[in-house]
Amino acid sequence: MNQVIQHIIQQYKEVQHGKLWIGSTFTSKLNQVDTSMVFKRPITGLHSIAEIISHLTLWRKETILKIQTGTGSKTDDCEENWLPNDQLAKKGWLHIKSEYDNTLSELIDLLASKDDDFLNTTYYDTDFKDTYEYRFVINGMLHHDLYHLGQLGIIIKYLKEHNTPQ
Repeated sequence: MNQVIQHIIQQYKEVQHGKLWIGSTFTSKLNQVDTSMVFKRPITGLHSIAEIISHLTLWRKETILKIQTGTGSKTDDCEENWLPNDQLAKKGWLHIKSEYDNTLSELIDLLASKDDDFLNTTYYDTDFKDTYEYRFVINGMLHHDLYHLGQLGIIIKYLKEHNTPQ
């Protein structure tokens, strides 16, 4: 039985493109931007849209790896955690966004193949340097998505209102 996992999957889907009580999803926010905006930082010290989507993709890939192998390979200090805009621009926005979307589908498919007992099994977390139940990383990724969804909302609003050249 995987009722809990199905509920988690539904939450992932709703945060991406569903109908949330908070009123915004990744799809609704990203549909407001064009390629001229995605590599701009609203102000020094804040990340661009592309940087945030790339960051989310890295950690989603890391979660997939943890589910598949029982351990991860990245830490918060790794270079890929926050790739700079010049490197991301070489990849291009369509590639960055496609990779983000593909990792969501891959994570959902992987979770759908598990039963609820899987959430209580453990993996080794290279970033936190300890063993945790899978529910920690799976729910944590959902929380991570919501955190950055809020950031995207602020960044997009700022870029639209100020049309910054950075």
